[in-house]
Amino acid sequence: EKNPKLVTFIGKGGTGKTTCSVLAAQFYASIGLRTCLVIQSQDVTADFLLGHQLKHQPTKILENGSLTALRLETTKILAQPLEQVKKADGRISFSQGALQTEVAGEELSVLPGMDSIMALFVLDQLCGFARRFFPKRSKVFKPEYDVVVYDGPNSDETLRMFGCAERLRWYMNRFRSIAEKTDIGRVVLPSILRLAEASLLEDLSTERSTSELWELANTVLHGVEQNFANPNTFSSYIVTDPRSKLTEKTALRYWGCAVQAGVHVAGVVHHQNSRAQTWKEGFSSLPVASIPELTFGESPPSWEQILSSLDKQTCEVLRGDGSSVSTPPVSLDHSSGTVTCFLPGFDKADVKLSQLKRSELLLDAGDQKRVIKLPPQMHGKVKGAKFQDKSLIIQM
Repeated sequence: EKNPKLVTFIGKGGTGKTTCSVLAAQFYASIGLRTCLVIQSQDVTADFLLGHQLKHQPTKILENGSLTALRLETTKILAQPLEQVKKADGRISFSQGALQTEVAGEELSVLPGMDSIMALFVLDQLCGFARRFFPKRSKVFKPEYDVVVYDGPNSDETLRMFGCAERLRWYMNRFRSIAEKTDIGRVVLPSILRLAEASLLEDLSTERSTSELWELANTVLHGVEQNFANPNTFSSYIVTDPRSKLTEKTALRYWGCAVQAGVHVAGVVHHQNSRAQTWKEGFSSLPVASIPELTFGESPPSWEQILSSLDKQTCEVLRGDGSSVSTPPVSLDHSSGTVTCFLPGFDKADVKLSQLKRSELLLDAGDQKRVIKLPPQMHGKVKGAKFQDKSLIIQM
């Protein structure tokens, strides 16, 4: 069965990301796709646009069941992963029962960072981008939706969420090398990995070695990383309002941050009343979609009328079938010894290039870091770098 696709919108606050999310969800439902809209905010804009009060459980928006929506509230889902860990602890006796008696899910409060972790937990339940790599869970995962539209509270945090797999792999591999060289690591680490195995796999019929668990974690994270770079399983759209130069520049910056985070950007969305064409030059390699300007009256808008007003190009961009060709974040040319990093929205002054090993480059742009691993034939020191056509070209 085909895996659900995850869709999200990125942009400056106030540009209409929530409106775009609701419109996209209505559009997908109108073309026959089972759609779920996930709102992670206490803002009631989506409630008004949909004409329904959203709850933390899926609410049916359309009578035919093609569109449901929910409000993701961290306090209401914290207990679920805790119960998984408790069950695992009961099977392997990691805490000798202390976890069962000392911690209750109802008393857990939300700390900074928990919102993003819980959002990924829920989105994985809906889309299966991580669980499809776990032997037992992949067999029982039955997708309820074809498309999941996620409206996050903050574009920076959304990009950090969907680009975290590559960074987690880096931390994991560094931590592994440290743990294997220290006494405390060799003693404690196998127990921690065993608890993680029991919590995530829920299958202890196969005894896995520590090395096998490391490799499984690396496989899962690599698969998640590929999921968010694949236009068939994930699409992010940059939202802008060309009437504001500041908003346009911010949108360009977010495009660069998305590329740097390793997530697929499927297009740029703007409002139909933006008549100027010059702004499109900055987004020249992205498909462009235009949406109508919605007015907020006393009743929800007529979505049937709005969807009928969308032009053919906008429908094709939102459909995002993966056929459009996007510029790769990093390109390697072995013959010339060059590394080309696509960095729209940045200039040379915004980018810091470091090299700690002959086999790796560290690229720091905006609030995102990217580790570029070089093939053996390109190992060496950086000879020079120049910025040209939205790209940093590095000569080895």
